[in-house]
Amino acid sequence: MSQQPRKHRPPRAQPLVPASPPAPTPGPNTHEPDSHPALRDRCFVLILVAVSLAFAWILLPLFGALLWGTAMALVFAPMNQALHRRLGGQRPTLSALISVLVILLLVILPLILVGLSLAQEAASLYARSKSGDFSFSTHLQQLYDALPAWLTQLLDRLGVGNLSVLQQKLVAALNQGSQFLASKALGLGQDTFDFLVSFVISLYLMFFLLRDGEALLALLRRALPLNDRHKGALGEKFATVIRATVKGNIAVAAVQGALGGLAFWFLDVHAPVLWAVLMAFLSLLPAVGAGLVWAPVALYFLATGEVASGLALIAYGVLVIGLVDNLLRPLLVGKDTKMPDYVVLISTLGGMSVFGLNGFVIGPLIAAMFMAMWAIVASER
Repeated sequence: MSQQPRKHRPPRAQPLVPASPPAPTPGPNTHEPDSHPALRDRCFVLILVAVSLAFAWILLPLFGALLWGTAMALVFAPMNQALHRRLGGQRPTLSALISVLVILLLVILPLILVGLSLAQEAASLYARSKSGDFSFSTHLQQLYDALPAWLTQLLDRLGVGNLSVLQQKLVAALNQGSQFLASKALGLGQDTFDFLVSFVISLYLMFFLLRDGEALLALLRRALPLNDRHKGALGEKFATVIRATVKGNIAVAAVQGALGGLAFWFLDVHAPVLWAVLMAFLSLLPAVGAGLVWAPVALYFLATGEVASGLALIAYGVLVIGLVDNLLRPLLVGKDTKMPDYVVLISTLGGMSVFGLNGFVIGPLIAAMFMAMWAIVASER
């Protein structure tokens, strides 16, 4: 049986417009269009703020250690950069380690030695006052007896002429102050662990900021939602104020405290290290400073008949200790921060009243950033 030949069918004509591909079935990797971009951005900002506040909250107990680690890294960053260039620019870890060792030897070790001497003298002064060997009321009586008649009459009119009441108040205040210092000195051993933890954290943070500071700064600049000009101005102001405040205030305090302690030691005043540290602490306050300590001592010398010692201390305090404050502070603090003296004084007092000892850095920093932000607003308008 013969097979029938197959008929030849012409090919189908292709359509001019290709058919659309079938719609993909929804799956885990399918991205649907975002129909609520504003809600998404608000949720992201809310989560970002919440996480940032939570992170700040857990770091709050270590605030002092982190502040001083950052401040010391900013102050000694130029030295670390010079060491890094001297080592060929290839050993950032070694240059940071050398910088930390230099800071330990030149800054931290002398502060520890002064602190130990201060604790010893405060405890000795408290023990002498308790045993009666050193009496604040006796020195106050000698000072009151040496006052001229017109001054005692003026004190009577002002209501402070009752020496017994005044003695009780002053002696109670001085005893409380010496007892506070002695208790802090005796309690230092109990707080040694906390102090060591904060100390190690400061050194640890300072090392990594010295080594990786430029990379962290670049990352922070990219993350800030500001234009480049504002970022540069605020970043420069922040670093300048930290360096000027820490470097200037600590340098002025150290020099004035050392000069005042040397004068007290030469004049045979008891506990010269204690008075030197007190003068250094008070010298953090511009304009008044160490004069709150050496001026009453000079008046006591004059009132008790030691006229030569009193006049010598007044001349030394005005011409030497005061000259340090008038020359170094504007040069190291006011010139770099470009802030008026009254702003530095007010921000330092306000910062120390809110943040304690750390406030002498935080107060001027907040004031400088405040002035920088409003300067940007004024320039934009």
